Amino acid sequence: MFRKKGPALPRLPFPTRTIAIGTAAIKEYIIPEEEKGRALEALYPFEPVPGLDSTMFDLHEEKPFRVREFRVIRERSMDYLVSPYFFNSGGTVIDWMPPDFKPGQTLRRRIRGSETYVLTVSLGPRPKCH
Repeated sequence: MFRKKGPALPRLPFPTRTIAIGTAAIKEYIIPEEEKGRALEALYPFEPVPGLDSTMFDLHEEKPFRVREFRVIRERSMDYLVSPYFFNSGGTVIDWMPPDFKPGQTLRRRIRGSETYVLTVSLGPRPKCH
């Protein structure tokens, strides 16, 4: 997720709004509903790209969400595809799992246009605070 300093990557063609998080300010794209499919297709890094009406599970938030609820932020000269819970718990696209994914499972995902795979290992649910 981190990248060495270098030229900024091209921005998406949508306006942004600034969201304050503590002392930080994060730019979030305002993507019209009719453009969400194109944005998802451009940014989703794995095969296959889920449909907008698919359900995914956010590992950080430990909750499901509809893919069309995704958000895109601009930070460090890059665009990041994030879950709708990003501002609560920080889940990015790497943390999106199939809806039937269970804590303790492993998921192997192929990076689009590559022979490379990413392996995600979930160690189990977070301990609940009392």
